[in-house]
Amino acid sequence: MTTVSPRGETPEPPTELGMPALPAPDYPADVRARLEADAKEVIARYPGARSALLPLLHLVQAEEGFVSRTGIRFCAELLGLTTAEVTAVSTFYTMYRRRDGGDYQVGVCTNTLCAVMGGDAIFEELTEHLDVGNGETTADGKVTLEHIECNAACDFAPVVMVNWEFFDNQTPESARQLVDDLRAGRTVEPTRGAPLCTFRQTARMLAGFPDERPGAVEATGGAGPASLIGLRLAKGEAAPARGTDHVVAPRTTTDGPAADGPAGDPGSTAEEGE
Repeated sequence: MTTVSPRGETPEPPTELGMPALPAPDYPADVRARLEADAKEVIARYPGARSALLPLLHLVQAEEGFVSRTGIRFCAELLGLTTAEVTAVSTFYTMYRRRDGGDYQVGVCTNTLCAVMGGDAIFEELTEHLDVGNGETTADGKVTLEHIECNAACDFAPVVMVNWEFFDNQTPESARQLVDDLRAGRTVEPTRGAPLCTFRQTARMLAGFPDERPGAVEATGGAGPASLIGLRLAKGEAAPARGTDHVVAPRTTTDGPAADGPAGDPGSTAEEGE
């Protein structure tokens, strides 16, 4: 029935803001009990409960594949925070998904160095090949593609990360093969770091729980050799030999070949400036 104001006017329909219904639903009882047991183990590691918020967000992400409203409510209740406070943190850090995604989060570094080394070309190739945009998931639910500002691996540019494991020195062709292998269920091995696992398994490890796969911890390794050069120099160790071989194009003059020197510099020879 349409209501009419005292002046005989029909009021405007209520504005739809698209806000979700509140409060958020709770987890099923068995899931809640299991998560509470894990959460209490995490909280006990910190002198103040609210310090456990980041790992607890990873914990609920491991359960659902993203940080849902239910997960936010769970964290808030256990830590004595408001849902607004938890939401502020979960939306600040990019490692927390805001919606469900694929088993494999494929991040292509498109920051300056990786971009000029081929990162932009890799991202463009994958968006076309997978038919998804940034932050979108393939129809089979296997791969979520995103561009990342920096993977902190400039020595190995361009870099692709899958569930935060490194795939170094990539090309559009190798990256395309990588996502094809992931979607087909074939085993892929990171360039360095732990063996690959699903996004939810990775999230549980980031929550602070051990990787229980046989041999996984031993296989983690460390930084690649290119990243360790500066550390060796800081310790006073000898710098690695630098390659000095290079091709110098012979200069020519109207009278024939001249002495070799840097290409494009007719006024110098190889000895000048030494």
